[in-house]
Amino acid sequence: MTTLLVIAKEPLPGRVKTRLSPPFTPQQAAQLAEAALADTLHAVAAAPATRRVLVLDGAPGPWLPPGFEVLPQCAGGLDERLADAFARCSGPALLIGMDTPQVTPQLLTVDFAGCDAYLGPAEDGGFWALGLAEPDPALLRGVPMSTPGTGAVQRERLLAAGLRVRELPRLRDVDTAADAHAVAALAPHGRFAARLARCTPVTR
Repeated sequence: MTTLLVIAKEPLPGRVKTRLSPPFTPQQAAQLAEAALADTLHAVAAAPATRRVLVLDGAPGPWLPPGFEVLPQCAGGLDERLADAFARCSGPALLIGMDTPQVTPQLLTVDFAGCDAYLGPAEDGGFWALGLAEPDPALLRGVPMSTPGTGAVQRERLLAAGLRVRELPRLRDVDTAADAHAVAALAPHGRFAARLARCTPVTR
């Protein structure tokens, strides 16, 4: 089976989902981030795995379900932090972020038979998931993160290493208010959608 990794920030006002403010307050943005993280973690908890790891910038809270090992993120850019997460794994591993609360256990149930890597493209040009049959941190270091070309560069890095890459469905990250409403519509019964329904945008 696979190690499932979630890389995340502690959902504190002013530190997470800053592009949601405005129209939401920093407190509301943090509440939405917490709901997204909780939905993500519960999907991971329900997926088959030999090990479930939260790679966290900050401290865990009541949103963390049982069954997770919590490891601190290393210093450095996002590419370094993702590489370090894979460096802590032996055997197949799939890593996701906290920006896709619509993710399901089925999407996280991967089989590396016949492939060496999985890549889940995001609509903004990044990627929401990366799976490696043999975790190699060098496959991530130096990849420019948070750009419209991040996913394409990461895919080329995998192919250049001779890996057989299987693509996961394209998902939309939650970065803006428009993203939040679109993603909530895809998972209307989740914690994220419920929290969004209770958030009143700030009028200016």
